[in-house]
Amino acid sequence: MKRSATAVWNGSGKEGKGVVSVQSGFIKNQAYTYASRFENAVGTNPEELVAAAHAGCFAMKLSFVLGAAGFTPDALNVTCTVNLEQGAIIESHLELKAKVPSISAEKFAECANEAKATCPISKSLTAKITLDAKLEG
Repeated sequence: MKRSATAVWNGSGKEGKGVVSVQSGFIKNQAYTYASRFENAVGTNPEELVAAAHAGCFAMKLSFVLGAAGFTPDALNVTCTVNLEQGAIIESHLELKAKVPSISAEKFAECANEAKATCPISKSLTAKITLDAKLEG
């Protein structure tokens, strides 16, 4: 399976502007600039797209891991925050709030850590990956 995305950039690094699109068409010609990347201006940026990919990948992988262990989650809410320093993503932090009926805290932690280690995005990142997993009532 292959997936693709495109980016078009026009102009200099600081004054230029670009757009990104994904194969599915869900993101199409989404604007990004120096300001949206480094100054919190409106628009997307590559780092938030990595964070979205990691959050989504981890949530789905955890659902599979839980299923293999005999559990079906009611909800897996994941927030991913990436840290960009000196030109590299140095950390990807996953925050998980989960509702999984009948699972022990120990089994939940085991499944969450397995998903963190084995989801395809985690395996593709060289950054430090951290996880704060909370099992909710």
